[in-house]
Amino acid sequence: MIKKSVFALLTVLVLASCVSPKIYKDLEAKYADLKNENRKLTEAYEELMSSKAAAEHDYKRTKKAYDEAVAQRDKLQADYNATSANLENLKSSYSALEKNSSAAISANSQKNRELLAELEAKEQALSAEITRLAVLKKELEDRSNRVAELESLIAAKDAAMKSLKDAISSALTDFEGKGLTVEQRDGKVYVSMENKLLFNSGSWAVGSEGRRAVEQLGSVLALNPDIAVLIEGHTDNVPYSGNGPLTSNWDLSTKRATSIVNILNENSSINPENLTAAGRGEFAPIATNSSPIGRAKNRRIEVILTPKLDELSKLLNEQ
Repeated sequence: MIKKSVFALLTVLVLASCVSPKIYKDLEAKYADLKNENRKLTEAYEELMSSKAAAEHDYKRTKKAYDEAVAQRDKLQADYNATSANLENLKSSYSALEKNSSAAISANSQKNRELLAELEAKEQALSAEITRLAVLKKELEDRSNRVAELESLIAAKDAAMKSLKDAISSALTDFEGKGLTVEQRDGKVYVSMENKLLFNSGSWAVGSEGRRAVEQLGSVLALNPDIAVLIEGHTDNVPYSGNGPLTSNWDLSTKRATSIVNILNENSSINPENLTAAGRGEFAPIATNSSPIGRAKNRRIEVILTPKLDELSKLLNEQ
């Protein structure tokens, strides 16, 4: 209809030279009104099509849920109808037998009562099943929400550890290629420093270069109070042969881990409760001890940074 009107108006415009200025302006105004009306109708049409698509999507989803509910209801209804039919059959038999025998009537009456009781039991079972399904649905929703919370919290912890790992890598850039590595795995950040960066052979005194690396690590840890810090000392399998109070590689690894803890503890912004020192001796190697290169890799300090999972533990305990 609008296209015909526009065409007619264009025809009039072509002949505009044949009409008076007043008529021409009127026609021009009508043309502008028709264009504006056409634009509004087009926008309204597009909005209606969008609403229609959304409504069709909601309808299909609702229809699926409805069909499933109808199928379950029909199954229960069929069972109920079958029992009702049996009851009607017994009632008919009862009417017939009532004329013949009081004994038969008594027996049929008992069956009738039993069938009535069975029917009532089925109705109760149906009601109980509906109630149970409602409880299960609520439980499923609660568990789904709890899983979503856990996933969100774990993702946030992983992102925080990634940020921590990046900050440590940036702070320790000067020590790349000097036996220091930083990596993230299993939700933790591992800072590994070979002994050549930290200690002389058989010693647990930290050298100046190693102290600088530990202090720079401490500057990052000071900004992350919710991180647990485990410092592990490791050795190769060559028996300890130094003099003094130490008797084994285990003693030496523990002493070295404690030396790192003492340096970190000098930073007053680090909570001492977050620090733990542990000696592992030669019992957690990362390379073979059959070569000098492998033994050098095994002689190391590992700083293991773990997020405190108080919120996650709380959620798990609520399961």
